[in-house]
Formats: sequence, structure tokens, C-alpha cells
Amino acid sequence: MNGIIRRKRRLPHWDQPGATYFVTSCLAGSIPAQGLVDIEKFRRDLAQRRPPAGMSEEDWKLNCWKHTFARCDDWLDREPAVRHLADAALAKEVMKSLYFFAGQRYDLVAYVVMPSHFHWVFRPIGNIAPVRTKSGRWQSARERIMHSIKRYSAGKCNRLLDREGTFWQDESHDHCVLDEDELERIIAYIELNPVKAGLTKASELWPFSSANDRLQWKVPYGTPLVRPPDDRGAGFQPAISP
Repeated sequence: MNGIIRRKRRLPHWDQPGATYFVTSCLAGSIPAQGLVDIEKFRRDLAQRRPPAGMSEEDWKLNCWKHTFARCDDWLDREPAVRHLADAALAKEVMKSLYFFAGQRYDLVAYVVMPSHFHWVFRPIGNIAPVRTKSGRWQSARERIMHSIKRYSAGKCNRLLDREGTFWQDESHDHCVLDEDELERIIAYIELNPVKAGLTKASELWPFSSANDRLQWKVPYGTPLVRPPDDRGAGFQPAISP
């Protein structure tokens, strides 16, 4: 499998041509101190274990990542320290940012905006080439898309909150989807997140999710989502910067 893996702080980031990505971005400070300690202990405990019999080192590392991610997500659902996106106006800004270039720069496969974070699945398309940053590091299409969405939504949300400063956690959790079976599992995980967190009784009833959008717009399951042209919002112009 040809691609690039880079590690920023503690999280590994995969970039591969034509890949589909599952990404989670959290609000800055959304995991409380107790949660950070718990997650780090859990991560260390996993790192000290050997792969089960018959499992390769590569599969074991992926398995450890999945378990650690689930631990983080559990804290975000149960006891987030910051919940700005519980405000519908802010959640809508994040949702709008995900949709603006959908169908142009990426396929938007699934998403959900939760009170403390958002999950989404997307596939870069078009001619979003990697660029070299001022520091000399190459920035992938995935990174450029993520940077654009987080920067734009942070500015809009901070203005609504009448505040300044860091809105999103710097790092995002991202995973390169391996196959169609895994993609289906991830979509189900994303869209059931509000149900699991006790926010709604059915995934399609959560207003900030692809499940709700597919129901409203009668879009078949798995088809990339594109917001209708008359619903994009005047003046909504996030940019992918070099």
C-alpha cells in the first residue's frame, strides 16, 4: 500500500492517492484533564502488549489505534469539558463548512456534528495537489481540506461566541478507510453517534448529520452528499490556502 505516514505529536496521519478518510476533529479543551490521563494510561497499556497469536504487527497497531480512538470518543460523548457545538447556530456553521466544497474538492460521504466534535468521511477529488509550506513540509490534499474547514468554521464560531483564541484542537484523528466493508461500519458508527450519546432516539432525527440530510433530500445510502445550490448560503466562501 503506497502512501505517506507522518506523526504529529502522538497521532499518526496517513495520506494515500485516491483514499477515503475518516476524520474526527475536537474542540480545544473538550477532553477534561481526567480524560486525558485515562486515555494516555490506556494508550501506554496497549503499547506494552504483544499482538495476539496470528495477528500481524501492522494489524495490531491499527487495532490499538481503533481502541484508543473509541476511548477518546467515549470521553467526548460522556463528559466533554467544552460543548460549544451544542449551540445550533454554531453546529450549522460547521455543517455549512463541510458542505461548501462538497462535490467540487471532495466527496462528502457522511458526517455528524456533535456538541464537542465532528466526525466525517470524505474523499479528495479534482486537482488539490500537495503544496510545500513555509516550513518546507509537504501538505497533503487531506491536510489542505481539513485546514480550510477548521480555519473557516473557527472564525465564524468565535464571532458568534464573541471570543478569540483557539477553537479546534490542533490535531485531528484521521484514518484511511481500508475497504467498502469498513466504510459501511464507519458510516454507521458516525451516524449512530448521537443515539449512542443519548442525544436523540434515531440517527435520522439528529439535524446535523448525513443521516438526516439523506432522509430530507431522498439521497441513497452511500451516495456522496451535495447541498442544493439554493441552500449554500451567500457569502460562504472558505478557501484552501497554500
